Amino acid sequence: MSVGIVLVSHSAKLAEGLAEVATQMAPDVTIVPAGGIEDGGIGTDFDLVVAAVQRADSGAGVVLLYDLGSAQMTAELAVESLADPEAAVVADAPFVEGTVAASVAAQGGADRAAVLAAAAAAGAPDLEAPAATGGADVDTIEVVLHNDVGLHARPAALLARSLAGIQADVSVVLGEQEADAHSVLALMSLGARKGDRIEIRARGQQAGQALATVRDLVARNFDEPGDV
Repeated sequence: MSVGIVLVSHSAKLAEGLAEVATQMAPDVTIVPAGGIEDGGIGTDFDLVVAAVQRADSGAGVVLLYDLGSAQMTAELAVESLADPEAAVVADAPFVEGTVAASVAAQGGADRAAVLAAAAAAGAPDLEAPAATGGADVDTIEVVLHNDVGLHARPAALLARSLAGIQADVSVVLGEQEADAHSVLALMSLGARKGDRIEIRARGQQAGQALATVRDLVARNFDEPGDV
């Protein structure tokens, strides 16, 4: 049971397209688009949003994201109208980046508060070297990316999800940039492509396990079981 995501947009196509992208990175999360109005035009529909929240809620709560100001108003009114308004919350977050971050957090089993926090923090991924990885006790490996899309959306999400629960601070280095390996947006911002050599740095109780996990993902080209 994971936190559900509802995407409130003035455009049905925008909401549906973003939901499709996010679902690639969070396949077990219910992500419901609620875009446009009943006749297919541009705008937001209160009843559509309420129905989307009800559909997305599996018992762990729902986080709503919106594209423009009036969509925020519709989302907030929909939450207030619920029998249990505490079951859902509207995120103050960038629509695309926030959706990606929230979806990946929900896929990793985060509770509603953590999913909300992930969305809110998504505006500016930090490419600075994580302070926790400094010092002589950092374990490192180097790997070459052979998958077609490098550390683009789904591979970045899979890497971040795979490290969830492992007690280690992990970062990925490409050239002069270093990104937190637990952040999908930071990983994507590296722009790592097929053929790039990246360095993985890990520190902590399970640093070895973290490096082995990343090495395995790279070796199998980030293919998840059941992928086609």
